[in-house]
Amino acid sequence: MLITPAFAQAAAGGDANSMLMSLLPFAFIFVIMYFLILRPQQKKVRDHADLVKNIRRGDTVVTSGGLVGKVTKVVDDDQIEFEISDGVRVRQMRQMISGVRAKGEPAKEIGKDEAAAS
Repeated sequence: MLITPAFAQAAAGGDANSMLMSLLPFAFIFVIMYFLILRPQQKKVRDHADLVKNIRRGDTVVTSGGLVGKVTKVVDDDQIEFEISDGVRVRQMRQMISGVRAKGEPAKEIGKDEAAAS
């Protein structure tokens, strides 16, 4: 026999330090992905939710389909109504608004007294 039993038994399992070093690159990849992909995406979603929540009458909005119009009525928490041309009004889900081009002054409400006088 050329190999002694002592050398054959010396090849024991790896230690905990080598296992930690093999998992370290995966941890670095996760940290890099968090800061480069996940965190900016969360910020973008949060900004869009704030934009949609703050839409009011008089704002000029752009839909995700490319329509541009002026908000004439906020129907409820889910829908708005905007005018894309003279006399052409469209209802749209708030979540489908991709941007606000101009913040306008809200249109003055016409009261019953003023409507009767005109």
